[in-house]
Amino acid sequence: MERKQFLRSMGAAAAFAVSFPCLHGCSKDDATDDGGDKEVPTGVDFTLDLNDSANASLMNEGGYVLKNDVVVAKNLDGEYVAASQVCSHQGYDEVRFVSQNGGIFYCDVHGSQFEQDGSPINQVDGSPARPLKVFNIELSESILRVFE
Repeated sequence: MERKQFLRSMGAAAAFAVSFPCLHGCSKDDATDDGGDKEVPTGVDFTLDLNDSANASLMNEGGYVLKNDVVVAKNLDGEYVAASQVCSHQGYDEVRFVSQNGGIFYCDVHGSQFEQDGSPINQVDGSPARPLKVFNIELSESILRVFE
């Protein structure tokens, strides 16, 4: 093998070695990512003690806690709301309550936004927007019940 031919083959191998990881990172195959395609919680029925320090964020408007794949929040009007932590877009468990736009549920994986009643605010990547599952709330003294 001549020197020139050797250098060409090494250059092609180096270009492949450098570009392959970059091109692979652009893959649209999200199914292999950890966290996607989780099931929306069903049969939800649990209580939170508002006096428990683990739930202290629920004493503040805009605060939230995560339990059993459910986001429980105190909205900006001082009312409690609860929704699935699993996003209806692609099943990632990244839904949180944020104070923007008067208080919404937001998934930071692809930017899905939902009203407090679960109705979608935006459409992400051309997929039909689907509502986020919301749960009932009952408050009895300092015990907050979240249920279907």
